[in-house]
Amino acid sequence: MMASSDVDSRADGSFYSDQNPSELDALCPSPPGPSRPQRNYERIGERTGTTFWQTLVHLLKGNIGTGLLGLPLAIKNAGLVVGPLSLLVMGIIAVHCMKLLVKCSHHLSAKVNRPSLSYGEVMQYGMENVWWLRRHSHWGKRTVNLFLIITQMGFCCVYFVFLSDNVKQVVEAANATTVSCSVNHTNQTDILVPSLDSRLYMLCFLPAFILLVFIPNLKYLAPFCLVANLFMTASLVLIYIYSLMHITSPINLPMVGKANDYPLFFGTAIFAFEGIGVVLPLENKMQKPQKFTQVMYLGMGIVTFLYISLGTIGYLCFGEHIGGSITLNLPNCWLYQVVKLLYCFGIFITFALQFYVPAEIIIPWIVARLSERWERPVNLLVRTFLVIVTCALAILIPELDLVISLVGSVSSSFLALIFPPVLQLVAFHTEGLSPLVVLKNVLISAVGLIGFLAGTYIAIVDIIARNALKQEEMLAAFVVH
Repeated sequence: MMASSDVDSRADGSFYSDQNPSELDALCPSPPGPSRPQRNYERIGERTGTTFWQTLVHLLKGNIGTGLLGLPLAIKNAGLVVGPLSLLVMGIIAVHCMKLLVKCSHHLSAKVNRPSLSYGEVMQYGMENVWWLRRHSHWGKRTVNLFLIITQMGFCCVYFVFLSDNVKQVVEAANATTVSCSVNHTNQTDILVPSLDSRLYMLCFLPAFILLVFIPNLKYLAPFCLVANLFMTASLVLIYIYSLMHITSPINLPMVGKANDYPLFFGTAIFAFEGIGVVLPLENKMQKPQKFTQVMYLGMGIVTFLYISLGTIGYLCFGEHIGGSITLNLPNCWLYQVVKLLYCFGIFITFALQFYVPAEIIIPWIVARLSERWERPVNLLVRTFLVIVTCALAILIPELDLVISLVGSVSSSFLALIFPPVLQLVAFHTEGLSPLVVLKNVLISAVGLIGFLAGTYIAIVDIIARNALKQEEMLAAFVVH
């Protein structure tokens, strides 16, 4: 079901609709749209909109996922000292960029007399402030929406790889699963019964994902999302407890990682911190929008603490043997096999939420050009095609750690680090910015751009090298047999 603004965007056939869809639009409907000045105060007499604590929960949910589980390996790539410090710095920069986005949204929405703006619209109206960008301002919105599509599709690829790796590990160790959860600081789940290749597991999951995205309204998934969130929370608590109980001496762990591995750390870290897409939808849905800054600082403070603590503790626990996801290092006992399956269920449900964004940008543009009788079959066909594309990309790169780093470097760096500082420069172009603010914004964008270039290059090189090594091993095994 689409809002009136979505219908309008369909009418003009724009591929990049005026409203950036979000899973929050379905699970947390927007309140009526008062003017921006009125939104500075509580909506008296209305029960619509989210409360402080509801918004906080949504913010946490939008930032905690598979990226968190990959941070112990990120700490390994950066070093035991450099890693946590880098995460802290990146957390501060990410929160600052979120604040810049909200600030630009408020400034521009008041200027154009709109109750709220999407990320893409903020970029578009900001570019209209600069005379030599005005003619091409629509490309600002299109560019932001393009990176939203790439990011969300990338998340879906990561989910395919995550599910296949974890379920494969559970299946292969099923006969050896015990009650004892002893630790030996290696990959805990010994592979005793080789099964299908992980890429075949992805193909097995494909029909289930296709049926999942056929659900017409995400409100039907709300109860499952609640259960999934509870499962994922319980799983994280158990992972924390296990890691804390089995911390080893850090004396043999490098304090500073290899320079060539640091771009992989950047990609994984920015993948984890890429929750900027939910900032404006959350702020627009609050009963008291003026309190969103407090929610953002509290929520991102919790998120940053979780990232640094789990990343460091996980690395201290498993050391050089840490996998692309910390779940892959959990011991071969029933408790932690169940933890993997519970987290997999949560990720499976989350797939539909992440898929919602690119689907609701692409599909209306396609069906707007068709007659009404073809809308539903084409809608389902496009959804099927998009899921197949994500599965195919995951099959091409079945390496969880490298997929996370590549997605983070390619798209998340633009949305979380590069665009927000640029937005402030263009949005307040006529207001006058101090040289220090300009310098600060240029530095942040430069960090994001360098991370994008280096992270993408290193991730692609490592993907090619790892695939070549696997082919050599397969050839050697074939010759022996």
